[in-house]
Amino acid sequence: MADDKKLSHIDEQGQANMVDVTEKVVSQRQAVAVGFVKMQAHTLDMITTGRHAKGDVFAVARIAGIQGAKRCSELIPLCHPLMLTKVNVEFSPDPEHNKVHIKSLCKLAGQTGVEMEALTAVSVAALTLFDMCKAVDPSMQIGGIKVSEKLGGKTGHWLAEHDMEGTD
Repeated sequence: MADDKKLSHIDEQGQANMVDVTEKVVSQRQAVAVGFVKMQAHTLDMITTGRHAKGDVFAVARIAGIQGAKRCSELIPLCHPLMLTKVNVEFSPDPEHNKVHIKSLCKLAGQTGVEMEALTAVSVAALTLFDMCKAVDPSMQIGGIKVSEKLGGKTGHWLAEHDMEGTD
């Protein structure tokens, strides 16, 4: 399918360009991102029963995810620094598939979306889970990171069409 849309971070000369959002209307915006960390059953059990030697893995990963969202513009070169009003990071253990599902929600009232912040929150939370558990399970896999929903701006309400989260 042909798409007329241009890449917004490239100017007419093909140079990297931070998008000018000065004239955009301030609106309530939010984005939800998801991902997972797949691990061995004993690793998931250690985390969920609180027997991990490093302590509460979910608490540390949650704080890391929130910090990641807040620092997104420092990590992704052309992202605007945003005044986030809400960042939430949740973990859902899935013993049937030996996974921890991660979900983040980012909100603000602003001129540009918060998808990158939500994706960064999930990514940093997943990396932190990996870091805290790598000594007992170096074969863990991080996957399925995507935007699953967004609200606000000219797009309005958008939901991901296909759920590829279960693919490894």
